[in-house]
Parts: sequence; C-alpha cells; structure tokens
Amino acid sequence: MFDVIDFLEKDINLDNERIVIALSGGPDSMALLNILLSLRDKHNFEIIVAHVNHSLRVESEEEKVFVENYCKDNNCIFEYLKIEKYNNDNFHNQARIIRYEFFDKVMKKHKAKYLFTAHHGDDLIETILMRITRGSTLIGYSGFEKIIKKNDYYIVKPLIYVTKKQLLEYVEENNIPYRVDKSNEKDVYTRNRYRKYILPVLKEEDINVHRKYLKFSEKLEQYSKFVDNIVNSVIKDIIIDNKIIINKINDQDDLIKEEIIRKYLKDNYKDDISLLNDNHIKDIISIINSNNPNISINLPLNKKITKSYDKLYFDYESNNDDYCVLFDNELNIDGNIVKKVENSDDKSNYTIRLNSKDITLPLYIRNIRVKDKIEVKNLNGSKKVKDIFMDNKIPLNFRKRIPLLVDSKNNILWILGIKKSKYDKLKEENCDIIVRYILKKEESHEKEN
Repeated sequence: MFDVIDFLEKDINLDNERIVIALSGGPDSMALLNILLSLRDKHNFEIIVAHVNHSLRVESEEEKVFVENYCKDNNCIFEYLKIEKYNNDNFHNQARIIRYEFFDKVMKKHKAKYLFTAHHGDDLIETILMRITRGSTLIGYSGFEKIIKKNDYYIVKPLIYVTKKQLLEYVEENNIPYRVDKSNEKDVYTRNRYRKYILPVLKEEDINVHRKYLKFSEKLEQYSKFVDNIVNSVIKDIIIDNKIIINKINDQDDLIKEEIIRKYLKDNYKDDISLLNDNHIKDIISIINSNNPNISINLPLNKKITKSYDKLYFDYESNNDDYCVLFDNELNIDGNIVKKVENSDDKSNYTIRLNSKDITLPLYIRNIRVKDKIEVKNLNGSKKVKDIFMDNKIPLNFRKRIPLLVDSKNNILWILGIKKSKYDKLKEENCDIIVRYILKKEESHEKEN
C-alpha cells in the first residue's frame, strides 16, 4: 500500500483536518479506513464514517451494527442513513443520488474538507470499459479522477493505485474484519460481468494492467482539461443570453463545437443531463449546418432546440399555442397592451387607423394560422404572414406569440408592431377606430415603416 500512503501524504493535506469516509463495511472500504487510522495520530485529523443502508439485503442491518461498533472501538464518528424505498426502476442511479446527498449533509455538518471513497484500480478499468462500450464524453472515457472538487469539499479516491486482490490480501494480512456483499457476484449487473469475465483476461496479459489504465485515464484528463480551457476562453462570445451565436460557433473546430454544445446542454439540463446522448448533439449540429433558417428539434423534458437565423436557443414544446379573443376596447397580450385611443400622431406599425365601413365588426385578436395572408398597405396584392415574419427575421418560437388584428370575416387588418394592411387610413382620411399597440418597456423596440 506504499503508493496509497505516499499519495495521501504528498497530495492531500491531512493535517488537523476533518475527513469523511464512505464506508460500506466491505474489504475495500475497511482497508481504506485502516490506512487512514494508521495516519491519524501522525497528522492529527478526525475521521467521520458515513454508512448507507440500501435496504436491499437482509444482511444490511447486521452490517450497520458491525460498522457502528467498529467506529466506537476506533474512536470514529458514525453517521448513518437508511434508504427506506426507491421511487423508480433505476434504483442504482437513484441510490447514488440519495447517497451523495447524504454525504453532502455529513460534509457540511462536520465542515469536512475531504470525502474518501474506496474506488480502486479494478473499478477504474471496469468504468473505462463500460463507458467505451456505451459511449461517453472525452472526460467520461477517462473513468474517474483521483481528486474531484465538489462544492466546498474534495472527493478523493486514494485506492486507485491498487487492485481488489491487493486489498483482500491487505485486510487478511492485517486481520481487518469486513463483510461481503454477495450481490457483487450476480451476473445480472453489468459491472459484475466485466469484473468476472473481462478483467481476468486482461490481467493474464499483464498483472499490472490497472497501471496502464490509470496512465490512460490521466492522459485523457489532461486532454480534456486542455479542451475545456479552449472552450472556456471562447464560450463567452459564442453563448450570449443563453443563445448560441451560429456564425461564432461555426468558427470553431468540430471538437470544440461539440464540447460547447455539450456544455450548453449541461448548463440547461443540470441534473437531468443523463437524459441526453451523442445523438442529440449530432442533431443539434445538423440543424446548425442546415440551410433552413428556421428549424427545431425536440429534446427530453418537453424542451426543444430552435434555430432562428443566426441564433440557436432552448424553447419549450406547446400543443396549445392558438388563441383568438374578442377585442372591444383594451386587451393585455403577454404583458403588452392593445387599446383603442381617441387620438394619436403615431404613424408607425404600432398604431392603426380604421374605418368601420370598410371592415366587418366586431374585431378579434389572434395569432398566426397556416394559410394566413394579408393585403399589405401600399402593396398591390397579398403576402403570406409567415413570409413577412421571415422577412423581418422573427424567431420561429416567437411567431405564435405575435398578435394579429382581424375582423369578423377573418380579414387580417394588422400584424401588430410589424405590418399594416390596406385598411389602414392616413391621419387626414376618415377613420372612427384608432388602435395602439403599447409594449412593456423591456420589449420596446418598435420598427418603423
């Protein structure tokens, strides 16, 4: 265990610290605990043991008593969590989330700096192989790091230098008691199959193959950090107001482009990022490269990514966008006010003057429909509303929200704030209806004719 102790003393500042160890009671974590106990007096640190009962085996209750008594005998603080039930089929993932939430609380309670886990060299090999098989990210293919910064503490995996066999030999030679979880032998779990059938073959080729995988992992970490540095140096000019600027991201190499999108997705999905995979990133790149200026793709959790001209952004799917409401004197539409007024000198697209003799009352406010056309003022003929939106570069997701004023025969009189129809009157012409569109201040960006 020389490498483990050397790492702990050279790379971790244990002096006068409070440390937490995730202890199952198995040979790996018991070996780690005893290594730390051997260093405790020298470095004057306090040990807090965090034990989780997953309630999946009848032996779990006895294991809890075993760990608790061992802590008492060795002057370690004992913290305990029992998971009473699981709310979904993927209990491994849920158990991990609950476990680390518990560790977070223990770390905060004791103001500890380090959380030690008993992941070892064989675990690293298994993790790398599983991720290669399933697909992952650059940092994902590296397995896991020895030291990970999380919130206000560090997660440390000092046993990464040694194998399961070496740990078993250590606990036997030092008469360290432990418990065995027999579920680790079941082939139903993917990791167990790698452990039982693939690792032995690799070790026949090289008994120290875990060292090669550790070197591979460290090298990938270096490459990943190098790429991250590049991404962090350019991303502030590429993602603005949570929107990706397409011409900016297209200036980047393909690898950097992918990592920027990956970071963008992670920032928006946070803990739900596992719902996305490489195919989603490929789809996003495909719409970036598409000649279509307005296009969307659906993503998990009722979200979608929308491309609108030179930007790419998150949006939400909606199946109930259509509306049509009677307009009498005043309406609030998305916080903007549509109201009849007595007089106005405004000539912009935010005011329309109508003669009730030219139209059919009452009036309605609604949003766009598929075949909508408007007879545009000063244009001899009609034009599709969607084409007007495209001409004005209205984002695709915003088009359903733009109100249209129509009469009872469904003639489009006005695309509010954008375009008026032939029914609009000049100030000196006869009109008995004047309607103003008043934007809330943060959206006040009127366009002139």
